Amino acid sequence: MSMTTIAPEQVNSIVWNQHNDPFEILGSHPIEQDGKTVWAVRAYLPNASAAWVVLPEQRKEYPMQTVHHPHFFECTIETTELANYQLRIKEGEHERVIYDPYAFRSPRLTDFDLHLFGEGNHHRIYEKLGAHPTEIDGVKGVYFAVWAPNARNVSLLGDFNLWDGRKNQMRKGPTGVWELFIPEIGVGEHYKYEIKNFEGHIYEKSDPYGFQQEPRPKTASIVTDLDAYSWSDEDWMERRRRTDPLNQPVSVYEVHLGSWLHASSAEPAKLPNGETEPVVVVSELKPGARFLTYRELADRLIPYVKELGYTHLELLPIAEHPFDGSWGYQVTGYYAPTSRFGSAEDFMYFVDKCHQNDMGVIVDWVPGHFPKDGHGLAFFDGSHLYEHADPRKGEHKEWGTLVFNYGRREVSNFLAANALFWFDKYHIDGIRVDAVASMLYNDYCREPGEWLPNQYGGRENLEAADFLRQVNHIIFSYFPGILSIAEESTSWPMVSWPTYTGGLGFNLKWDMGWMHDMLDYFSMDPWFRQFHQNNITFSMWYNHSENFMLALSHDEVVHGKSNIIGKMPGDTWQKLANVRCLFSYMFAHPGKKTMFMSMEFGQWSEWNAWADLEWHLLQHEAHQQLKTFFRELNHLYRSEPVLYTQDFAEPGFEWIDCSDNRHSVVSFMRRDKDSDDFAIIVCNFTPQPHSHYRIGVPQKGFYTELFNSDARQYGGSNMGNLGGKWADDWSLHSRPYSLDLCLPPLGVLILKLDKKKTAEVIG
Repeated sequence: MSMTTIAPEQVNSIVWNQHNDPFEILGSHPIEQDGKTVWAVRAYLPNASAAWVVLPEQRKEYPMQTVHHPHFFECTIETTELANYQLRIKEGEHERVIYDPYAFRSPRLTDFDLHLFGEGNHHRIYEKLGAHPTEIDGVKGVYFAVWAPNARNVSLLGDFNLWDGRKNQMRKGPTGVWELFIPEIGVGEHYKYEIKNFEGHIYEKSDPYGFQQEPRPKTASIVTDLDAYSWSDEDWMERRRRTDPLNQPVSVYEVHLGSWLHASSAEPAKLPNGETEPVVVVSELKPGARFLTYRELADRLIPYVKELGYTHLELLPIAEHPFDGSWGYQVTGYYAPTSRFGSAEDFMYFVDKCHQNDMGVIVDWVPGHFPKDGHGLAFFDGSHLYEHADPRKGEHKEWGTLVFNYGRREVSNFLAANALFWFDKYHIDGIRVDAVASMLYNDYCREPGEWLPNQYGGRENLEAADFLRQVNHIIFSYFPGILSIAEESTSWPMVSWPTYTGGLGFNLKWDMGWMHDMLDYFSMDPWFRQFHQNNITFSMWYNHSENFMLALSHDEVVHGKSNIIGKMPGDTWQKLANVRCLFSYMFAHPGKKTMFMSMEFGQWSEWNAWADLEWHLLQHEAHQQLKTFFRELNHLYRSEPVLYTQDFAEPGFEWIDCSDNRHSVVSFMRRDKDSDDFAIIVCNFTPQPHSHYRIGVPQKGFYTELFNSDARQYGGSNMGNLGGKWADDWSLHSRPYSLDLCLPPLGVLILKLDKKKTAEVIG
């Protein structure tokens, strides 16, 4: 065979890994030779001593020669068509036969894909970028694509090429997306991208769109098929699509999967096929402990939370992160559920089981910042690609993290598609967006001179606001019935208003003001509470400005703040009574509810991410009784529409008396949206009981005591109203009737007119 004509500098650009389109040189090329069209085949095969082109269908082999470099092989073949040829390669004493990656020339991303990505509107870009098992021309393999517009060269590294960046050099497209199809590999392959900048510096990066990563401290991405799992939650998904969650009960149990409970490392976790998986030793945990897997958590966590009556589980970020102590809030793998607890399919199983048990799943999502770890997004292609170059915009010095450049459309597309991805591939039911205030303000935690104003001279990050509107518009367009919750701690207006009104588009916002007011109030000696009635009542002055969620989260039980029960004054009995009083008021107050794990049984210690919750406390009656209290409070909340159907409408709430600061008592009504039902709530925030305490009510009849936080089964003193009270013809609080009640110490009463009993007696 005669040799092809190729310049030495072209060969060197491949050998030295400096060509941004190796397909121009490698692979098969038709050329004119002696007046005929023949095929030139070229391959760069480091470590090979000999190579042949194999045509399986013709059962022919053609030896390749080295002219320009000892590992650059080439030959010409006289044939009308050259498709699906193979290379037989001799490396030392070993031989192998492979399909040539450079024979598969057609790009998989269309011009329209690249156009949408470039303008920031490719909602499912994760189906194009990343690693995708596929079949091309009858050959199975994996297609890889990565956005690195400022890189000089990008290569694939993996088990399939012995982590040698010379072997699988990628091709750069016109918009900076590099791609390559590797035949005859599949699910389970480990890989990274080797990226070189124009100075020749090398960066080994995990795949930003990778669907799975190795367990830390390793950082390789793993090829994964997200469409292999068979879901069994069709009924749940259809019901969710047709339901407005704002009119439904939402009671959220926030949990950190890595510290809810641990298992013994002497008992390896069972895999679905009955085998056991290797134990991942976590040095920070107590000796002999390991994390529960997603499947073990499905068997233990879900029944526990279901029995307690919560409607949703909220998971601290489960996207891949390198350091356990970050709680998941420093993400390196935005498209990969953390491998600490199992595979992507295992997490799907967990969500599926939640839905089969009528429980929604909310995931904390962190688009505000990302860590500087070398394998992650930081300085990804040798330039400030995902972050701002100027540290006055691109760095959170307090957290040691970097800030996304939301104005770069490909970056905002990466994040917006990521939010959609979790709903699409994992069927989650909501996101809680972490640290929204840090995104919205350029001067967040920055001193004067350390930040840059926006184009109008203000401190607002307008690009971040536009990005949040984009995210919420997209996810609600695709998935009606979901939740998008903002942890936003400032007075930024219209956070939970729709985007078409100019709002940020969330449908819920954490009420941080209510949280601070409550914890300040309940930490006081009860005698002083009479001077701080405003703490209790102030939230209703602004309640209708947003759709609020009342949250007592993990942030309130760390960093020296004590757990909830430890914040309370008094002896142990009073502390427990205060906890019951606080949460009873919380569940009666307008707004959806969130509380952190361990609060339900009265853990004394602060949350420690390295340790189990203090489950041993449940051997004590008082802690068992508190758990019973939360179970019955949740079930009451879910069974009474008056407590949830009008959380965000003015008719849903009405003060009866909010001015009795002398006794630290408030009373109010909650009304149902779809009926004339109403409930009466009376709260006594001191240890002083009150007999013959009278409040006005709107109708005559018998008022059943639905709930009493001081009941004996909860550990209370069991003071109450013997099941209910008849209203007297005694007008009070601008209402025609009134109730003569016994208010228990540090107690909350919920009463409701019994229409049937009233009708039987008075007609």
